[in-house]
Amino acid sequence: MLTSKERSALRSIAANIEPVTQVGKLGVNDSLIESLDKAIEKREIIKVTVLENSMLNPKETGFEIAEKLGAEYVCATGRKLVFYRRSKNPKVEHIIF
Repeated sequence: MLTSKERSALRSIAANIEPVTQVGKLGVNDSLIESLDKAIEKREIIKVTVLENSMLNPKETGFEIAEKLGAEYVCATGRKLVFYRRSKNPKVEHIIF
């Protein structure tokens, strides 16, 4: 569970990154989770866009993705979702709070 200070730090980092993928009409499926798992392992923090034509609620989708990834749901800003998970790879530059 993230503290408010950690969440705030992650939000400021996320403001400067581009979304890695989009959630579309197919919703949250296994291939999406697999690609997000690879991305979050390399970066520790990722941003995802929920397309308007998907008819999904961004906040509910964020919680679903976080649960399947084993990651922390940081925030939803409009239709953009931010997730954080500490990487197990020692070569990755870890985010320090």
